[in-house]
Amino acid sequence: MKAFKTMAALFLAATVMTPSAAQTHPKSASLEALDTAVSAGEFSQITSILVAHDGNLIHESYFDEEGEAALRNTRSATKTLTAMLVGLAIDQGYIDGVDAVVKPLFADMEPFANPDPRKNEITFEDFLTMSSILECDDWNQFSAGNEERMYLLEDWIGFTFDLPIKGFPAWASKPEDSPYGRAYSYCTAGVATTGAAIERAVGRPLEDFAAAHLFAPMGIGQVEWQFSPTGFPQGGGGLGLRSRDLLKLGQLLMDGGIYEGRQVLPAAWVQAMITPRAEVGPGRGDYGYLTWLPKFEVGGREYSGIQMAGSGGNKVVMVPELDLAFVITTENFNVRNPHGITDTIITDHIIPAFAD
Repeated sequence: MKAFKTMAALFLAATVMTPSAAQTHPKSASLEALDTAVSAGEFSQITSILVAHDGNLIHESYFDEEGEAALRNTRSATKTLTAMLVGLAIDQGYIDGVDAVVKPLFADMEPFANPDPRKNEITFEDFLTMSSILECDDWNQFSAGNEERMYLLEDWIGFTFDLPIKGFPAWASKPEDSPYGRAYSYCTAGVATTGAAIERAVGRPLEDFAAAHLFAPMGIGQVEWQFSPTGFPQGGGGLGLRSRDLLKLGQLLMDGGIYEGRQVLPAAWVQAMITPRAEVGPGRGDYGYLTWLPKFEVGGREYSGIQMAGSGGNKVVMVPELDLAFVITTENFNVRNPHGITDTIITDHIIPAFAD
């Protein structure tokens, strides 16, 4: 069976790629060498690699039997899409702005545990920047707000607003002492709540709002949401999209919200999303509105990136300086350092092919 899968991967990689682009683009040889390395198992369970340069898809390879039709669950890459939907809701007047407070949208669900007036001041921007006052940290297994605790419960909104207020011991950076004035901690519960808040603000199911105002204008028709136990779409992760459609969303950010000549996202909102708002941590880059802003070191130079990212090393990456956008999807959910595997593909193969 393993031999069959390898042969199938090579067949798909050879047949799904756009032939004219592959044959004419000067970087094709370098990218085909990457395909060979992936098919040989050098980078574990990579399922697709798509590359666009100057707005044109020049390389498209799949390494599983499902190929182009597969809806890729890229986990937390969904969070960036949720930020896009916040921007659309603001633009259409459903939300007053990033400073609008979130909790009043769930007034019918009160009271919440651990009451504190500071919870009434949590804004959309606090959740968009992973810097709310709630004690919520997915990267800390002891955190009361760790997402794995949320998934055990039916009421995800209650889980979020029941959380205690975050403390700042002497060795931790307080918001006022942190870059950009925000103390970052990765919190999926806050983003799940943001998705539900959009739904309540616009007065219609989140999936319908997304379909009408984001997906349909971009020709994205195949979508698979995951839902909370109480029925709202999970804005914090798990959305299934084709690799080509993931690339469209990445290109949308790099093109200032324009898709095929149409302004799908407000240009000002795209700029707001990709402006540094919080520091993830030393050496880990900055964070915008649910959007990663990494730095890639290649050939002694540093390239600034814009990134949607999810567990397993799933990534949609844009490098504006090179007019480069690419998608890497994986199933590396149970391997060591999956993001390191993907980053090696980025820094050793994809960016160098365009950096000369």
